[in-house]
Amino acid sequence: MGGRPSSPLDKRRQQHLRGQVDTMLRDFLPCYREQLAASVLRQISRELGPQEPTGCQLMRSKKLPRVREHQGPLTQLWGHPPRWQPIFCVLRGDGRLEWFSHREEYENGGHPLSSVALTGYTVLTSQREYLCLLDALCPVSSGEHTQEEPEPLLEMPVNFPLFLQHPFRRHLCFSAATGEARRAWRLALQGGIRLRGTVLQRSQAPAARAFLDALRLYRQRRGHFGEDDVTLGSDAEVLTGVLMRELLPALRAQTLPGLRGASRNRAWAWTELLDAVHAAVLAGASAGLRAFQPEKDELLAALEKTIRPDVDQILQLRARVARRLRGEVEGPLESCLRGRVDTQLSRVTQKLLSTVEAVLSTVQTLLAQGMDRLSRHLRGSPSSTRLRKEVYSFGEMPWDSELMHACYREAERSQKRLGQLVAPFGFFGTRSLVFGAQDLAQQLMADAVATFLQLADQCLTTALDCTQAAQQLEKVRGRVLKELPEFEGEVLAVGSPALTIEGTYEDVVRGVLLQRIDGELKKALGVSDTSCALDGCSEAPWDPTGADEETEAQRGTCPRQPGSGAEVQPLCSRPPPGTHSG
Repeated sequence: MGGRPSSPLDKRRQQHLRGQVDTMLRDFLPCYREQLAASVLRQISRELGPQEPTGCQLMRSKKLPRVREHQGPLTQLWGHPPRWQPIFCVLRGDGRLEWFSHREEYENGGHPLSSVALTGYTVLTSQREYLCLLDALCPVSSGEHTQEEPEPLLEMPVNFPLFLQHPFRRHLCFSAATGEARRAWRLALQGGIRLRGTVLQRSQAPAARAFLDALRLYRQRRGHFGEDDVTLGSDAEVLTGVLMRELLPALRAQTLPGLRGASRNRAWAWTELLDAVHAAVLAGASAGLRAFQPEKDELLAALEKTIRPDVDQILQLRARVARRLRGEVEGPLESCLRGRVDTQLSRVTQKLLSTVEAVLSTVQTLLAQGMDRLSRHLRGSPSSTRLRKEVYSFGEMPWDSELMHACYREAERSQKRLGQLVAPFGFFGTRSLVFGAQDLAQQLMADAVATFLQLADQCLTTALDCTQAAQQLEKVRGRVLKELPEFEGEVLAVGSPALTIEGTYEDVVRGVLLQRIDGELKKALGVSDTSCALDGCSEAPWDPTGADEETEAQRGTCPRQPGSGAEVQPLCSRPPPGTHSG
């Protein structure tokens, strides 16, 4: 396409980007080291702390999160100059998309023409919406008079388009042969995007939690106090997204005025430049984190050895610091919460709970239907081969994108409602919330399926006839379905950093806020206590003050462009850095 820069990244620009990545890592890694200590302390304190009995008995699925591999022919707009060409696409189970020149090349083990990790992409199926997005990328200024030559390849109607849009990467334009094929690809691609996006949020490793806490503190020190979707992706991808947001204004100012041609051609060229910058930044961030890995491993091992013997003393010291900090900030904090949180909390809680309740209700319905199908086949067809096939299909339910779409759609419907959190709280992380609800649905389905199959295996014997076996399955069905409603309200639980004064301050503020959230949740759920926590999908908050207190934890016509989110100031000013002693 026209308007492509002759050299996207010359040596000077590459060197500048390396310097930017080095500076970011130099500032970020100290935060990461601090939060590794906090994360190890949190893990040890929970291991040694009292384990409250839980009423939830669902077994944990041993299957790792994945997407079902999907493959088939598509047409892609690619090449220089670009043109629509047939390809054979394969979506791998880890959320990576590959494409080959033809099916035989894939089946014979050939190398793909190209591949891409789906992290951060958005699937669009409207050609009009995609063209609108291109127009917004490189708008024509009022004083600019250029002869707009339409790009026929983009503007020519496509029957079943699939556009993969990314804020910092080259766009991918595909077309399916039928509407049914496009729907199957859309669901599969959306599953891959979510799988790649929530890798850190799903991880139980102390380093993953430390990374997310460190990133939040790093951005706060740079003046960013709002919440957005920057934490979607691997550690290197997240750091790349943070730096790309910082670089974007300067890149726009330096590059856009020099692009020539029709606006959509310039937009295409702009995405190619962004793709080159993104690749360079990602390579630098990945290399930096790999270089830090040996030090991180040694630090984690050393922290384990030093913290575990003295964990009681460390927690007591931290509790004294937290009490003193709370005494200093309690007045301003309460004033902030009364004025800016209390008035909104009930509405926010209802929005979030309604989303979770709709998702869980759909999970329960699909699970019941699946168990009923097994019972019917058992009653009506004694064939062991057919029954094994049905059992396998039942076990694959959590990874069936078509089947689980009913659950995921409930979360997607809430995106517009959750978008109303932007005005009062400056919250731009609605995609993370939707992904979190969808992950919750998939994990619950996987756990419930694993529980049903385990219990069924225990109660079914060769001595039972088909009718007796079906009766046993009915009992198991009732036990499994009884557990699911107990998970409502748990997805708002969060944890807290530790060890540092800054982390302890965050903990104090969060603890007070969580008390309010907990009270509102109990009112909304109509219960006095919620002791059932879903391991891996939610996390109970860590009480910093010991026994002193108890805390629990759109798509529009034209999509928003990156970097346009307003910065949000903190509710209350953090006290100046200093040393507190009990």
